[in-house]
Amino acid sequence: MYSGKRIRSEVAATLFLAGPVVLAMLGQNSMSFIDTVMVGRLGSEALAGMALGGTVYFFVQIVCNGAVIAVGPLVSQAFGAREYRAAGRTVRQGLWLGFFLTIPAVLFLYNAAPVLRLLGQAESSVRIAESYLRSVVWGFLPATWYMAMKSFVEGVTRPWPVTLITFTGVGLNIVADYVLMFGKWGFPALGVAGTGIATSIVFWYLFTTLSIYVSRRKSFDRFEVFKRFGLPDPHYFKELFRIGWPIGVSHGIESGLFMVTAILMGTLGSTVLAAHQVAIQCASLSFMVPLGFGIATSVRVGHAVGRRDVPGVQSAGFTGIALAATFMLGAAILFWTVPETIIGIFLDTSLSANRSVVELAVYLLGVAAVFQVFDGVQVAAAGALRGLKDTRTPMLIGFFSYWMVGLTTGCVAAFVLGGGALGLWWGLVVGLATASVLLTLRFRRKAPDVQYSPPSSTVKTFQAETF
Repeated sequence: MYSGKRIRSEVAATLFLAGPVVLAMLGQNSMSFIDTVMVGRLGSEALAGMALGGTVYFFVQIVCNGAVIAVGPLVSQAFGAREYRAAGRTVRQGLWLGFFLTIPAVLFLYNAAPVLRLLGQAESSVRIAESYLRSVVWGFLPATWYMAMKSFVEGVTRPWPVTLITFTGVGLNIVADYVLMFGKWGFPALGVAGTGIATSIVFWYLFTTLSIYVSRRKSFDRFEVFKRFGLPDPHYFKELFRIGWPIGVSHGIESGLFMVTAILMGTLGSTVLAAHQVAIQCASLSFMVPLGFGIATSVRVGHAVGRRDVPGVQSAGFTGIALAATFMLGAAILFWTVPETIIGIFLDTSLSANRSVVELAVYLLGVAAVFQVFDGVQVAAAGALRGLKDTRTPMLIGFFSYWMVGLTTGCVAAFVLGGGALGLWWGLVVGLATASVLLTLRFRRKAPDVQYSPPSSTVKTFQAETF
C-alpha cells in the first residue's frame, strides 16, 4: 500500500494540484499583505486600526467561506465517481448558500463599532476600523461566491484559471489601493477606507472573471453549472449545509482564537497591536502554502473516495500532511534567523518611532517559528478529513484545542504569569499543537472507512431546481 512507487506518484500528483492552488492562495493573501504594507506608510495608528477592522472582517468572511468550502469535497467526490451534473448542481447550491450567509454578515460588520468599544479598544483604532469595515462590506457577497466557484474549479483539478485570475486581481488591488488611499488621478485621499473599497472592487472582479471563464469554456459544459439556475434544491442544499456549517464553525473557532488574541493585544496598547499585526501577517502569508496543500489534499482524498479506493485515501491524506509540515519547517527557520529583515517589509526599522514595535515583533516572530509546523499539520489533516466529508468531529476538536486549551493557556501566561503579548502567542502554540495531533489521529482512524454517497440521484432534484 505504501510502496515507494505509490508514494512518489502521490507526491507528484499532490504537488501538481497544490502548486497552482498554493500560488492562488498566496496571491489572494498577498492582497491583505499589500494592504498592510501600504497602510503602514500612514503610520502605526492607522496600522492598529486596520489590524482591528481587518481581524473582525476576515473572521466573519472566513466563517462564511468555510461553509461554502463544502462545495469542494462534494464536487471532488462526485468528480471521482464521474457524476458531473451532480458536481455542477453543488456549485449552484453553494452560490445560494453564500447569498443567505452574506445578509447577517454584512449587517453585523457595518454596525460593529459599538461592539469593539465594549471590548475595550482604543477610540482612535475603533474609528479607523469602522471606516474600513463600512467600505469593505460591499465586497463580501462576491468574495463568498468566488469561494464557491474556486472550490468547484479546484475540485475538478482545473486550478490554473484561479491562479491566473488571482494574480491579475493582485495587480488591480495595488493600483486601487494607491489611487484610493493616497488620492491619485483626481480621486480623494480616503486613507484606510480606500483600502476597503479597493478590496471590494477586487472581489467583484475575481468572481465575475472566474464565472465568465467557466461559462464559456467547453471543457466545463458537462457540469452544466449555469444551465439550470432556479430556486435552491432542497436535497443538495441540505447536504451542502450539513457538510458546510461545521467547516464554517471550525474556521470560526480557529480564526476566532486569532481574533480574540488581537483584541486582547489591543488592550495592551497600540504598540503591541501594531507589532502583533506585523507578525501575524508574516505567519498568515506562510500559512497560505499549507492551506493550499490542505485544499489539494481534500481534493485528492475526495477523488479516491469517489473511486472507493481505500489505499488511495490513506496515501493522499498522509502525503498532504507530510508536505505541509516540511514546508512550514522551512518557514520556521526563516522566521527564526532573519526576523528583522522580514519586519522591514512592513515598517521602516531605522526610525526611532517604530523601534518598540520592531523589537516586540521580532520576539513574536520567534514564537511564530515554533507554531509553524503545527499549523501546517493541522490544516492539512483538516483538509484530508474534509475529503472524507468528516466535518463535525474536527469542529469539536478545534473548539477543544483552540479555545479550551490554547486560549486558556494564553490568558494564563499573559495576564496571570505576566507574559503579556508573548504569553498570548505561546497560547497559540499550545492550541495549534493540540489540534495537529488530534486531527491527524482522527484521519488515521477514519481513512480506512471509505463511503461514497451522493446527496441525491433522483430526477426530482433537476425539476425542483429548474424554473
